[in-house]
Amino acid sequence: MAITQLSAFLENTSGTLYEAVSAITEAGVNIRALSVADTKDFGILRIIVSDIEKTKEALDDNTIISETSVIAVKMNDQKGALNNILRILKNDDVNIEYVYAFTGAMQDSAYVVLRVDDIVEAESVLNRNGIVTLSDEDMGGFLA
Repeated sequence: MAITQLSAFLENTSGTLYEAVSAITEAGVNIRALSVADTKDFGILRIIVSDIEKTKEALDDNTIISETSVIAVKMNDQKGALNNILRILKNDDVNIEYVYAFTGAMQDSAYVVLRVDDIVEAESVLNRNGIVTLSDEDMGGFLA
């Protein structure tokens, strides 16, 4: 039940992130999660959105965009919730490439997005340990 994340490579200059987010907003797309990693010359905008195709159309033709499968997990917004998920993955030797987390609209809800080296194995490990992974459809319902 992996979800789809878009990664857009943006020039690391003033206003570039604003222009990308504005274009997505003007296309009527809801950004559900966002992370930006940067280097001196460019940034990687990682986003979970309500409409992948509209987002790709909205961004500048010169913007390099890729789709990546990631895992999303709903967790309680409390001390130790993320640590528990990371411990479960560590104990089964699942490598995490990167992670970002955010709180949800519902009280005491939070979400974590994980890019792992083996999504099928990671989801299996999490599910065996009572951790439910989300689909693209779930993300819309949980975060609406």
